[in-house]
Amino acid sequence: MLEIELAKKAIAGDEQAFIEIHELFEDVLYRIASSYFHNEHDAIEAMQELTYRSFRKIHTVKEPTYLSTWLVRILLNVCHDIQKKKSRMQLRDTVEIGEYHDNSSLELREALAKLSHEQQELIFLKYFRDMKNQDIAEVQNIPEGTVKSRLHTALQKLRLFFKEEDAK
Repeated sequence: MLEIELAKKAIAGDEQAFIEIHELFEDVLYRIASSYFHNEHDAIEAMQELTYRSFRKIHTVKEPTYLSTWLVRILLNVCHDIQKKKSRMQLRDTVEIGEYHDNSSLELREALAKLSHEQQELIFLKYFRDMKNQDIAEVQNIPEGTVKSRLHTALQKLRLFFKEEDAK
C-alpha cells in the first residue's frame, strides 16, 4: 500500500516521493539493466537515463499501481537506445545466468547467444525475472498473444540447439 501512496505523490509532483519510489525499485531495475548489458558502466548509464526520463514524464502515469511496470518499460527503452548507439559492437552474453560457470551454464549462455536480441529479452523477463506473460506484454507494449508466440519460437530454437548439442 505504501508503494501506491508514494506513486500517487510522485505522479502529483512530490520530488521526495519520486526519489523514494526509485530507491524502492532500484535493485530490481539495476539487475535488469546489468543483465541486459552484462557490464556495470552501461547499466549505470541506463539507470541514470531512466531516472532522467521518468522524472520528466512521471506526470503522464495514469494508474499508480502500474508505476513499477512503467519504470521497467522505460528502462527497456533506454537499454534499447543505448544498444542502438553501440550497434557496431556485437551483442553477447546479455543475460546473466548466474555466478556459476559450469558446463551447463556455459552451454546455456551459448544457446541464448544464438537467439535474437528480442528473444533473449523475452526469455530473460519470463524465466529469469519470473514475469507473467501479461506483465511482459505491458512492459513491451505488445499483445499477450504475441508474447506467447515469440516465447514459443524462442523455446523451439533453444530445444533445437540442445538437440544438436546432444547429437555431437
